[in-house]
Amino acid sequence: MSYARFAIYYLPPAGPLADFGAAWLGWDIARGCVTRQLDVPDLADVTAAPGKYGLHGTLKPPFRLAAGQTCEGLQAATAALAGQLEPVTCEGLELSVLDRFLALTPTGDPAALQQLAAACVRQLDRFRARARPAELAKRRKVGLSARQDALLMRWGYPYVMEDFRFHLTLIGQVPKAGLAVWQTCLASHLPPLPRPFVLDQIALCGERADGRFELIDRYGLRG
Repeated sequence: MSYARFAIYYLPPAGPLADFGAAWLGWDIARGCVTRQLDVPDLADVTAAPGKYGLHGTLKPPFRLAAGQTCEGLQAATAALAGQLEPVTCEGLELSVLDRFLALTPTGDPAALQQLAAACVRQLDRFRARARPAELAKRRKVGLSARQDALLMRWGYPYVMEDFRFHLTLIGQVPKAGLAVWQTCLASHLPPLPRPFVLDQIALCGERADGRFELIDRYGLRG
């Protein structure tokens, strides 16, 4: 299959959290298929944006392939990188409010997770086509700091390196007044969250013609 963009994500392994993510968001990124969404009022509306991606944690944000690069070459490089990276263990995951959306975030020291994401951004950057002017303008609409703008110009995305925060999005942006309602709703549907939370594999994913991302392959961390 031909993909418009690629990304390096963390995908929960097969199990309760992955099953919940597919049912909550209505998209199973690992299997690349629509799923029957939970019967929750307005859920389809608040998950419309994150539903295109499925349950995931971004490590290297979506990018177009640079001229001369191929999916096969990216696969080989991702596999080689995974062989150099060590698994990361955090205390666990928790439901958090990030600005005006809800996500699962790690608890404990995030330093090792930040270093792993930075390695994915840096070591695979040769495969990334440079951002187009329209893409830069879109990112700047939200109001970036000087540092974030510099990261955008260097790496094609403003929330990487020192501005990276690992998260698995569950709800797109909603009015602040509605966040508490969705927190309560999620608390009643979430399965037990992993303690500890172990990230021991990375996933290469691709954006299909319909705008949804699906798994291409997983790579165990063996460093």
